[in-house]
Amino acid sequence: MITHKQRRTEKGLCFKHYFKWIFCFSFTLYFLVSFLVDHDHEDLPLSPSSLTRPNTLQTNPKTKFIASHAVFESKIHDHTLIFPPQRPNIRADVFNNLKIYVYDLPSKFNTDWLANNRCSNHLFAAEVALHKALLSLEGKDVRTEDPYEADFFFVPVYVSCNFSTLNGFPAIGHARSLIEEAIGLVSAEYPFWNRTSGSDHVFTATHDFGSCFHTMEDRAIADGVPVILRNSIVLQTFGVTFKHPCQEVENVVIPPYISPVSLHKTQKNVPVTKERDIRVFFRGKMEIHPKNISGRFYSKRVRTEIWRRYGSDRRFYLQRQRFAGYQSEIARSVFCLCPLGWAPWSPRLVESVALGCVPVIIADGIRLPFPSAVRWQDISLTVAERDVGKLGEILEHVAATNLSVIQKNLEDPSVKRALLFNVPPQEGDATWQVLEALSKKLHRSTTRRSNAFL
Repeated sequence: MITHKQRRTEKGLCFKHYFKWIFCFSFTLYFLVSFLVDHDHEDLPLSPSSLTRPNTLQTNPKTKFIASHAVFESKIHDHTLIFPPQRPNIRADVFNNLKIYVYDLPSKFNTDWLANNRCSNHLFAAEVALHKALLSLEGKDVRTEDPYEADFFFVPVYVSCNFSTLNGFPAIGHARSLIEEAIGLVSAEYPFWNRTSGSDHVFTATHDFGSCFHTMEDRAIADGVPVILRNSIVLQTFGVTFKHPCQEVENVVIPPYISPVSLHKTQKNVPVTKERDIRVFFRGKMEIHPKNISGRFYSKRVRTEIWRRYGSDRRFYLQRQRFAGYQSEIARSVFCLCPLGWAPWSPRLVESVALGCVPVIIADGIRLPFPSAVRWQDISLTVAERDVGKLGEILEHVAATNLSVIQKNLEDPSVKRALLFNVPPQEGDATWQVLEALSKKLHRSTTRRSNAFL
């Protein structure tokens, strides 16, 4: 016969097993939800795009394409096509056994500037993103912690984060002295700079006129590349196809920085069914009187001409005021104007490609980043500065002929990926393209030359 005490014992055991089961189930559910939440907020690169044959705009293209008047009803995005992050395959053998050593400089040269969050996110922030990307390669073959086996030496100096208290623009008057101080430090503490005068050392110059370190072209030309840097390799956003003092140094043209996070947020907020309802788009500085107090003409008067000729044209959506959500306007547009400013390059190039809007490049002689990975003639239009007055006619011609082909080319995800800096880097992204470019300069590697004689 079961006593009252035994019943209480059995009942206690039953509750104990029940609560144990509830606890295990809750614990499992917690980790499952945490996993899903974490993965939902990963930094996804962007939606896809596709590549084909050259289409650099000529007023009368020779190649015949089927006219496409329906392109303006094309969908902006298919969110199911946003490609997931990849595990980087940054092995040395992918880049001809390239090895890079990253100097660990005192924080005043780089990370101290990150106290201002804008330093990591503005259009000149490729200097920050590339440094972070290289540091994230710890344990990978490309980045070595043994400087004696390195082919190249990356010198991480941030010069674009000194924002003016007057207008908020980056002030780079300190750039030359900061870089010279960094070089003095590494040449005093390491033997590698002195053995080659820095020919295997890599720097970044991600502002208007690159390694000339000045925002105004006439001053940049007058100052030229600092003598101490002229033997090195500079990764810079500035590049032109003609002789120019600001590229009289071994250089690689890289894209300006656009945050992959901001682009992904823009894409998520654009409805899948949303149509591209803006024919021609530009938002930015368009001076009515382009000659400033210094006597210089902004944008070589190109933006002023665009405003005067097309400001009241209903096909053009032109805005002179700042707007934080302007990327959503790019995502709604068919053509995105990318005219020169003070310098020929523009962040609009990257944003337009990433958001599927056809870039209309108006900057004579511009040299564009990573041409082996991004066939710019396939995905963009180039209009001469002198032809801005014919812009409406030119774009109408393209819309009636080969626009659908260009839009199709923009759907290649590899094109978008090549223009974005990710941390950690992804296969084919902007950091990958930098490593690819450096792997073609291994003739400058002292380590490589020394080993050849062993």
